[in-house]
Amino acid sequence: MWMMSFMLLPILAIVYIGWHVWAILPFSGLWKSLIIALGVMCFLLMFLNFGRKFDGMPLPVAQVAYEIGTSSIFVMMYLVILFFVLDLGRLVRLVPKSLLYNNWQMALGIFVLIFGIFLYGNIHYKNKVRVPLELKSSKPLPREYKVVMASDLHLGYHNTRKELARWVDLMNAEHPDFILIAGDIIDGSMRPLKEEKMAEEFHRLQAPVYACLGNHEYFSGNPEARQFYKDAGIHLLIDEAVVIDSALTVIGRDDITNRRRKTVEDLVVPYKGTYIIVLNHQPYSLERAERAGVDFQLSGHTHRGQVWPISWITDHVYECSWGPYRRGNTRYYVTSGIGLWGGKFRIGTQSEYVVATIR
Repeated sequence: MWMMSFMLLPILAIVYIGWHVWAILPFSGLWKSLIIALGVMCFLLMFLNFGRKFDGMPLPVAQVAYEIGTSSIFVMMYLVILFFVLDLGRLVRLVPKSLLYNNWQMALGIFVLIFGIFLYGNIHYKNKVRVPLELKSSKPLPREYKVVMASDLHLGYHNTRKELARWVDLMNAEHPDFILIAGDIIDGSMRPLKEEKMAEEFHRLQAPVYACLGNHEYFSGNPEARQFYKDAGIHLLIDEAVVIDSALTVIGRDDITNRRRKTVEDLVVPYKGTYIIVLNHQPYSLERAERAGVDFQLSGHTHRGQVWPISWITDHVYECSWGPYRRGNTRYYVTSGIGLWGGKFRIGTQSEYVVATIR
């Protein structure tokens, strides 16, 4: 039933958009058909990504196909919203019927509007926001720690080695004591990471890196993902912990994809008395970290929906879908991610990395 709904909604959206495009374009039937067919083909490229069909294409072709296919989802969503608003306006007689039929000015206006929205979204995505965070410990620490935190890099066909190199430069510029990454370093296919030798780029980081798994590491194939972390020199914590200066503990939880992962309570017990940081990719059941006595939890996964109005949905689904949060003595930060899945657009959300001071 869920799969049928997943397929039915895009089909209905395509029909709805296609009907409006056919009505509004002042062209011949042939040109209208070609434009609609091109739009449908762009959308269908998304399913080639899910089926790993891009892995058989030359890398530059696969990168372009990935961008077009995944971007089309967001374009389609905004066209549905726009045409729905126009239809409502027509029903209440605020929008003349003539605006939506054989009107090249309206067609051009819609094109310029949609192009402008996504041009802004792309520029906004490229702007990585530095988020400062102060964490005060009630437990004794030998010194102050500066920590760079990130999540959801989604390295692959769209976030390439060139993009990763820019992120590495941003992290190195902070001169942190260590770096934390809360999962989804890998987008899906391992092929672009291997061909671009992205593991080498992580070796430029000038501080130890600790990370946990995300759900996309499971999508890409857990054994291959683990090998990539090893090749990159990343300390992968899978229901494991590392103690820094005998005073600060970093615990990395396995992703919730593994239903047999250890409980946060069991993981925390041996490290009571130290300042405990938990990396947990998906921010579910935040109360459990509080009950376990965790001092700080870093999560990602939500992307805060990437674009509005999906951000409204994530804000409703999660207790905290983005930003700093507190339950009792436990502090949380759910990051919207330095990268993202699919088309490179941020509308109403931001791409970010966190620079925390623990004192």
